[in-house]
Amino acid sequence: MPRRSILTDTERENLFALPDNQEDLIRYFSFSERDLSIIRQHRGAANRIGFAVQLCYMRYPGIILGTNETPHPAILRLVATQIDELADRWDNYGRRFQTRREHLVELQTIFGFVTFGTEHYPSAVESLETPAWQTDKGILLAGALTQHLRTRLILLPSVNVIERICAEVITRSTRQICSVLTEKLTIEHLNGLDSLLDLKPESAITMLSWLRQPTGSAKARHVLEHIKRLRSIRALGLPNGLEKTIHQNVY
Repeated sequence: MPRRSILTDTERENLFALPDNQEDLIRYFSFSERDLSIIRQHRGAANRIGFAVQLCYMRYPGIILGTNETPHPAILRLVATQIDELADRWDNYGRRFQTRREHLVELQTIFGFVTFGTEHYPSAVESLETPAWQTDKGILLAGALTQHLRTRLILLPSVNVIERICAEVITRSTRQICSVLTEKLTIEHLNGLDSLLDLKPESAITMLSWLRQPTGSAKARHVLEHIKRLRSIRALGLPNGLEKTIHQNVY
């Protein structure tokens, strides 16, 4: 079975997007005195700036900067200014794979970062149960999940894993919402709802498609048509208060 896609290509690309304004850059990437003290313990300008940049990326967006990846220029400049080093020292950083690996282990040990693993999957799903009752929009749930992981210092998994978690939560919540909405329905109610899938008399569309048509402009024939739709809905005799059983956004 193909993986369920809940994010567009643009949303997938933007999920790990870096801040694009100075205010957010300062908010996410400013160092404390403790940070600076730890950074300055490293020998050599390249190691100091490399360690500092890795710390920034692990905090936000919550990833490890790859060996062949270059930091965002604005982040690199901000880091260099704070630790009083030249930004171009990054070019000399991590020529030895061992250096980067040692720094990543050190960052995780000192600052408490952990790599996302299978043991984090259940809690990640659980963290989205409440948001999923309010929306089924993938990008909103993915955003809530990444924020949940960041606050717990858990490095973000791949976009595919994030999307898989969100898809699972959406499927679960959809089933629960359906169960809640249909709990008080009788056989007559269910038969009436099923009949909405029948073709409207003398028409090529179903009753459901007809009911979902927009009201149109304020003309007499549009008003009369809309009244017919309202009467058809009322004829189903659905229980009162269904709109109070689930979140209004989902309803």
